[in-house]
Amino acid sequence: MSEAATNNGDDEIVTVNFKVKRSFLDEIEDTWQGRGFNSRSEFIRYTLRDAVEHPTFDRDELVALLQAEEDVREERTMSAEEARERFGTDDTNE
Repeated sequence: MSEAATNNGDDEIVTVNFKVKRSFLDEIEDTWQGRGFNSRSEFIRYTLRDAVEHPTFDRDELVALLQAEEDVREERTMSAEEARERFGTDDTNE
């Protein structure tokens, strides 16, 4: 990764170059245009800023959340009682 800087008042603007696979870049192109951003750079800045300011999920948690959403869509869910039986937990929260 390389960087180039431009002094612009209080905050220095830094250009960062990085490598991605063509297929991923194609996905980025489709995404920023489909979500109404003005440019790929604006989309990437927004996404990175959001990830830094709101680090709510790590990768494993996000994968688990997406899997759970797919399970709900595909009606692969179970009742609380079924979950207790399957995973051997009891309901003694007194």
